[in-house]
Amino acid sequence: MDLRSTSSFSFMIRIRDTRYPSTAAFLSDAIAVAEYYGFVPFETLTAQATDNRKRATKQEVEDSILFARRDERALSSIAKRVASLEHPINEALLAWRVIPGTGTIPTTTLELHVTGHATAMAEAILVAVAHAINAQVGIQNTSLTVNSLGSGESSGRFVRDVGTYLKRHLDSIAPVLRARVQSDPLGTLVQLIEKGHPAVPRAPQPMEYLTEDERRRFWEFLEYLEAAKLPYELSGHILGSRECWSHSLYEISSIEPETGVRNSLAFGGRYDALLSRFNKAPAHGAMIGISIETKGSTRARTDIRPAPTIFFAHLGMEARRRTLPLMEMLRRENVSVRQSLTFDRLGEQMILAKRLSLPYILLMGHKEAVENSILVREIATNSQEQVPLDELVTYLKRRRIVAQPELARV
Repeated sequence: MDLRSTSSFSFMIRIRDTRYPSTAAFLSDAIAVAEYYGFVPFETLTAQATDNRKRATKQEVEDSILFARRDERALSSIAKRVASLEHPINEALLAWRVIPGTGTIPTTTLELHVTGHATAMAEAILVAVAHAINAQVGIQNTSLTVNSLGSGESSGRFVRDVGTYLKRHLDSIAPVLRARVQSDPLGTLVQLIEKGHPAVPRAPQPMEYLTEDERRRFWEFLEYLEAAKLPYELSGHILGSRECWSHSLYEISSIEPETGVRNSLAFGGRYDALLSRFNKAPAHGAMIGISIETKGSTRARTDIRPAPTIFFAHLGMEARRRTLPLMEMLRRENVSVRQSLTFDRLGEQMILAKRLSLPYILLMGHKEAVENSILVREIATNSQEQVPLDELVTYLKRRRIVAQPELARV
């Protein structure tokens, strides 16, 4: 069953379903989880100082887009800002921001963004962190639904066939939507999905149009989810404008067993298509937005976390798949680490580790990933020891390889 087939919809986390008295209290804990994974406040990022390349204006981009979802216009505002950011060489930027909702029901949205990174690890980080936030704040019984639009060519074929399909069902479509079929078939389909229209189950599915390269990329994303033990469902009904999104789209939801109401807790995807329009050149960005009921204050408290003494590095695809569940295990045990999950090469990670001057490195290569272990290396002596993963936290605490007593913002 597709989650969008339920009769009623809700689009936020209700404060009464959590253990918090206000939105601000919820956000404080949620942001702490995001910052553990390396996300920083969006306002701390800097714009390009010397880049004189002409970028598209917000009006130019929005005039060229057929928005399929109600939240896509808000995405265009942040995409314009992301296009101007200064990216360190070979580094992705991980950032969070809190924005007020614009609907009739007061909501607040915590957005997480990973920009400047092209692989599916960006989307995997976002989904994993959103699930970690749900667990931290006490949201249970959630489900993850994923889809892929592919890139421009494959999504173009999909949208063309959606238009042809909907024209065959014009008589069953409400008059207010019929005129939209010709100009915006995908936006029309999104509306029909939300209304539970009977023609929706037989409509074309975007995953059927993916190229071999796009399928491999999508399966890489799914492999990260499986390695992180994040169950998911595939659904062609998680959609958005092809002018905004490309490749992966995802939604985290819950369904109330008593009423059948589907509660959409978070939605996101890769917005390379939109970002590239602003940048007037290929650009990479992915995001997830977690919507929360606005109750009381929305000003989150920003805590200072213990300064880490450990840098976590990985080598090889098998080790990379294991990084997200390992990070979550360390977070739950309050073991503070620095990492760069978006780095592909070990050399780049070692340069960052050297720059940070941390005394210990956790290193997982292919051999360690297969053997369910990790190397703990002391920089001062260049000595290292292989430790089983299920004994790692005990080992670190016994050796006092933990956060320093002094506190620092990271």
